[in-house]
Amino acid sequence: MIEKKSYPIYFIFGALVLYVVLCVIPGLIGVGYSFTDWSSYSDEINFVGFKNFETIFSPDENYLRYLTNTLLFTVFTTFCKTVIGLGLAVLLTKKIRGLNIHRAIMYMPAVISTLIVGMIFKSILNPQAGLLNEFLRSVGLGSFALKWLTNSKIAFWSVMAVDIWKGIGYIMTIFIAGILAISPSYNEAAEIDGASAWQRFTSITLPLLMPTLVVTTVLNVLYGLKVFDIVYALTNGGPGYATEVLYTGVYKEFSLGRFAVGTSLSSVMFIFMLIVGFFMIKIMTREEVEE
Repeated sequence: MIEKKSYPIYFIFGALVLYVVLCVIPGLIGVGYSFTDWSSYSDEINFVGFKNFETIFSPDENYLRYLTNTLLFTVFTTFCKTVIGLGLAVLLTKKIRGLNIHRAIMYMPAVISTLIVGMIFKSILNPQAGLLNEFLRSVGLGSFALKWLTNSKIAFWSVMAVDIWKGIGYIMTIFIAGILAISPSYNEAAEIDGASAWQRFTSITLPLLMPTLVVTTVLNVLYGLKVFDIVYALTNGGPGYATEVLYTGVYKEFSLGRFAVGTSLSSVMFIFMLIVGFFMIKIMTREEVEE
């Protein structure tokens, strides 16, 4: 017989209060300010309706680019981190020499400060004396020596590549934990029945990893939607607006004293993240059953 587990509501009361006070209320206050002309240029705050949102979604402004860059960053880095992290996790759960050393090396970028990563890669990707371009020139591939962070056509892809490099170790570690939790008897039985390595992966490992895959996807999506530090450290949104994302835009609007527009940008992402979070929670949440 299947029975639903029930828990007293007071088990979550404390966490719920903290979440409401620290996240929901500030978010709602921000939404309220987005309908005003709040700025550092005036002591008065007046209601202006949807004027700030009209500015944000106007094709004559650059704010839409902030939004599209943020979404592109989220989708691309989530896909790459998931695929590469899963591939590395599969490889690093095999019986190979120096297994823990390999895992530590792959995980190491995840523990390095983003600011330090930015400083390192600004040096490596320097178009004149950077390590990458110097190496390409030394092996006769000088035509591939590009302005990685100053060319508007490739700068954003360079930023995403650095972020993927930094993040795959963390995602790999989560997948390794998920793979090691799968009983070896499943794969052993399939191997005895003549299943290939690919068949065992697609029919056993991948389906049993779905809960882990959902968790990593949620983590990657939420990180991508609120990305700021890696972009700020590498390009500060440049050249021009090529690498601007939502929160670098918010930072600059507040720096310029245009608080209402900055708050409006935050409100757009706040509402979008609520919608995304709702559907992700719906996907993650399963009815707990007892057999």
